[in-house]
Amino acid sequence: MADKDINPMTKTALELGPVIAFFAAYLWLKDRIFTIGGTEYGGFILVTAGFIPLMILSTALLWKLTGKLSKMQVMTLVLVVVFGGLSVWLNDDRFFKMKPTIIYLVFAGILGFGLMRGQSYLRHVMEEMMPLAEEGWMILTRRLALFFFALAVLNEAIWRSMSTEIWVYFKTFGLTAAIFAFFITQGKLFETYGTKPDDDSGSEG
Repeated sequence: MADKDINPMTKTALELGPVIAFFAAYLWLKDRIFTIGGTEYGGFILVTAGFIPLMILSTALLWKLTGKLSKMQVMTLVLVVVFGGLSVWLNDDRFFKMKPTIIYLVFAGILGFGLMRGQSYLRHVMEEMMPLAEEGWMILTRRLALFFFALAVLNEAIWRSMSTEIWVYFKTFGLTAAIFAFFITQGKLFETYGTKPDDDSGSEG
């Protein structure tokens, strides 16, 4: 399927909409208990059950409108379905809370594996957005791999030691803010190793 142009607002709504809906629904239902088929379910489990089809729908619409999905989007959807499904099936919120840990460990592992081979896999997915010299890509990849590993550890520490409500706030806002802050702090690297579109791939700007 050929790539298609999409309104940036529509794309953002499809990417962030399910997460915002999850957060709003959790605040609404967090203190309620539902009895279904003789089994009691907390609000978090019910919200997770609703989040799974919403995530599938938004990802399908994104694919239909853009004609493509990144490997990151596909993997995230698979993990949402698997770990969210386990949480609902077993009535245990721990599986869904572990999902960010798995995602960030996988990201760190993939980037680390590429670095061991002397390659920046990050370059393959982000080069069009921010062209860098080869050395810049290697530095950024090392930093991001360590950053993802730190996020995985942080997620584990928070969901295991703090309340579900604190974890939901962390998942919705904390992780997003952390990733944004990471790239903001890489300004010096982008300035030092940034290249112009018509520069040779190995030249430094």
